[in-house]
Amino acid sequence: MQHNVLILDFGSQYTQLIARRVRELNIFCEIFPYNNFPQDLSSFKAVILSGSPFSTRADDAPHPDLSQIRGKMPLLAVCYGAQYLAHFDGGEVGASSTREYGRANLSFIKDGEPFFANVPANSQVWMSHSDTIKKLPTGGIRLASTHDVENAAYKIEGETTYAIQFHPEVYHSTDGKQMLENFLVNIAEVPQNFTPNAFVEEIVSELQQKIGDDKVVLGLSGGVDSTVAAVLLNKAIGKNLYCIFVNNGLLRKNEFESVLHQYKDMGLNVKGVDASDRFLSQLAGIDDPETKRKTIGRVFIEVFDDEAHLLTDVKFLAQGTIYPDVIESVSVKGPSATIKSHHNVGGLPDFMKLQVVEPLRMLFKDEVRRVGATLGIDPELLGRHPFPGPGLSIRILGDITKEKVRILQDVDAIFIDGLKSWGLYDKVWQAGAILLPVNSVGVMGDERTYEKVVALRAVESTDGMTADWVHLPYDFLMKISNEIINKVKGVNRVVYDISSKPPATIEWE
Repeated sequence: MQHNVLILDFGSQYTQLIARRVRELNIFCEIFPYNNFPQDLSSFKAVILSGSPFSTRADDAPHPDLSQIRGKMPLLAVCYGAQYLAHFDGGEVGASSTREYGRANLSFIKDGEPFFANVPANSQVWMSHSDTIKKLPTGGIRLASTHDVENAAYKIEGETTYAIQFHPEVYHSTDGKQMLENFLVNIAEVPQNFTPNAFVEEIVSELQQKIGDDKVVLGLSGGVDSTVAAVLLNKAIGKNLYCIFVNNGLLRKNEFESVLHQYKDMGLNVKGVDASDRFLSQLAGIDDPETKRKTIGRVFIEVFDDEAHLLTDVKFLAQGTIYPDVIESVSVKGPSATIKSHHNVGGLPDFMKLQVVEPLRMLFKDEVRRVGATLGIDPELLGRHPFPGPGLSIRILGDITKEKVRILQDVDAIFIDGLKSWGLYDKVWQAGAILLPVNSVGVMGDERTYEKVVALRAVESTDGMTADWVHLPYDFLMKISNEIINKVKGVNRVVYDISSKPPATIEWE
């Protein structure tokens, strides 16, 4: 893949959104920390500087060496980037006298400016900064203003350098994608050649060259990422791919059998391993969420290792790692110290001595789905909601028992099947049920009951970083609640979670 666009990350919460918007233009891009980007820039056609939580006036402000970029390559500086160019090159940046956060409108756009081609007057943009550019840098020409921000956009005379104080990458900048297209396609002349078909052709070729006739083992989870990774590898190396699908006893109802059947129908060389009793016995008595995750991770590694040792001459371990995981690992803030543990195959012991192959490591989730569609994968598999690696264990608050798993699987099946039958499933990003560690009083017939409470959760999101609860129809919730209480022994109360992320999280543990 041609690199095409280099995005320098200064720690902005929106940096991933810049990359997503660029990719939507069928342009390949990569994110690198501002203090650790490639020395050889020959393959890049343009550079974008991200925003940042820092102030350019602070002593610890990011201060990269742009000598190989500035004036030599097309450059777009966003928010902090725009202030950075001004502050360190003859301009002036100071604290804003008015609040500059949220929606604003472009009250002035310089006539005939190609950066704003096809952008209407009064276009809405999104501001998010506490400093403002009071004086443009040397050679700066003002291109746009809002009511409160005089220097909302500018360019540098004699260079292909543009700077904007707002964020074109966020949804609230209504013409942001048009501006990015104007800069990248019309001004920088970056080729739009990053398509699912082109990706498949190139990755299959790369996999064939890297792996040759060697064998690869892959742990399938039933999710989108590992499924697409498996089909890509199968296309590249065929029967030299050995897939292992482990049932940890915490999957959705009947999922192990149904997904295993689908995998085999797809022509994958897959072995199903039912280790549910092994997992549940190791989880007995554990109620701490992090300990649950670590226990599941440890047992998964043990089971996977047992199965992998039954194979001979395996050289590679395949993983369904995607680009957000890669970005997190090289973030300017460093890997998060508080991220949740997951049971994916990333923590395999050193003694396995396998080389890692990650065919999806440069793709976002939506791109993974598009590649999967190009490969002809069943839309039902591609459209599956995200499901936590530790499975239902983190949707059972408290300790895990076989009976609690049975209750939650039955509740979850009614909820998910209901979403599908009402045509709501594809309108929801993620949905599931949570078994709460409380009992409530109820009346069934003439008898008093004291049984479990379950919470239903459905959210809409694009990447899981933020999420809003879904306004499911009251008639639907009423029907599902009645069906759960009538059909699932042990439950007498159903509640609906209407918390958004943040401040809540999507999962309860």
